[in-house]
Amino acid sequence: MNEALADTVDERVAEEHTGGEYERQRVPDKALLGAGKFWGMYAGEHAAGTEFMIGPLFLAAGASLADLILGLLLGNILAVLTWRYLVTPIAIAKRFTLYYQLERIAGGSLVKLYNVVNGVLFCFLAGAMVTVSASAVGVPFDIHYAVPEQTFGFGAPSFTALVVVVGIVMAVIAAAGYQTVARVANIAAPWMICIFAACGIVSLIQMGATSSEALSEGKYWSDAVAFVQAKSGEKPFTFSQIVIFAWLCNGAMHFGMADLSIFRFARKPSSGWAPAVGMFLGHYMAWIAAALLLAAQIKLSQNDSANPGMLAWGALGWTGIICVVIAGWTTANPTIYRAGLAFQGIFPKSSRTVMTLVAGAVATMAGAFPNLSAQLLGFVGTYGTVLGPMGAIIFVDYYLMKRFGLQDEYAARRSQSVNMAVLIAWLLPVFVGLYLIFAQDLFAAYAVIPCWIISGILYLGLSKMLQSPAGDVAAN
Repeated sequence: MNEALADTVDERVAEEHTGGEYERQRVPDKALLGAGKFWGMYAGEHAAGTEFMIGPLFLAAGASLADLILGLLLGNILAVLTWRYLVTPIAIAKRFTLYYQLERIAGGSLVKLYNVVNGVLFCFLAGAMVTVSASAVGVPFDIHYAVPEQTFGFGAPSFTALVVVVGIVMAVIAAAGYQTVARVANIAAPWMICIFAACGIVSLIQMGATSSEALSEGKYWSDAVAFVQAKSGEKPFTFSQIVIFAWLCNGAMHFGMADLSIFRFARKPSSGWAPAVGMFLGHYMAWIAAALLLAAQIKLSQNDSANPGMLAWGALGWTGIICVVIAGWTTANPTIYRAGLAFQGIFPKSSRTVMTLVAGAVATMAGAFPNLSAQLLGFVGTYGTVLGPMGAIIFVDYYLMKRFGLQDEYAARRSQSVNMAVLIAWLLPVFVGLYLIFAQDLFAAYAVIPCWIISGILYLGLSKMLQSPAGDVAAN
């Protein structure tokens, strides 16, 4: 068998084994996707279920309307630039999943630890979206979404049953693979974006805020904030917090490089602009529109419950209910897909489909605890703090190691199961960051960038100390 034919056979065998997902090999040119797949996926993922939760939380936290409008604008611009210029160049150059790339840098055993943490955190995020969708499904059946006081407290048995059904559907879609996930998002995204805009417009009409004077004064907003804080206590949510949160709420995906797994399929770097549609239609327009839903509900019924299903029902009836259900799906699907890849990194011989179904089961269990979804403002900053520093290690390994006379992908070159430079550079800043968040009450998103920078510096310095002199050992 000649060499060219052997390569073709090997590639075909690998593709059949991975189902065309290329979890442990470079994505071949024939599998690359056009920009449209990414624009649709990011529109569906980020103009989606989390928006029905996070938008109202801004109001409940005490943010002013002016700060929200300007702060989200700046923060989302920074997020798009981070995806485009931090993640996309490395993804296209390497074309590996995050997990396989880390395995080559950090070693198989260390990456298994990371994958456990990564997969579980992604499952908890997807679980919040299972909760969101179930809250909408329950409205016509009079099954109430109620948040228990305990973080890990169950809702009503009927609501838990709804969570299980919704979680199964989400897991099956995610298990079908990236192209199926992208197809679902492409179909749903345009419609959902229109519904979010309609929610905001209807809410303004319900509050009588239809004139330019009413909009500029924003009294309807400040009255709603005052109503919430009269019950929960006065607390500010500042302009800087809004900017940093908008920038870093997806810190694990851009600063943490999780979306290497997505952009490895990109044919051109211009696909890296795709998150813009999710940021400005989802994390900008949709967050504000969802917050207006709560403001309208407070004015009309003096009810400050941020039940996503009821908020959408109050504005758009059945259309709102359907939107919440689909919005939860389009967020959870790619998140469960990412978690499945993480779990497959722990068991590399396992099927990606099976591991995605396992991730869906974990997400469904998390969705059964409604209080988790009510803590998204803090949770997304925390998981960015935990997962983000590994992105700094990938960044340094790709751009700086050779410039400083060091070996990149050191674990693969030296057949190491644990690269101690990576272990220390990841865990030390994370422990300090978590201490500041939970013991010193630091706003969680504030810790992401300091931890990222310190991890990169530590990795470079420790590699200088710990690496053996470069020899003739080739990368695997």
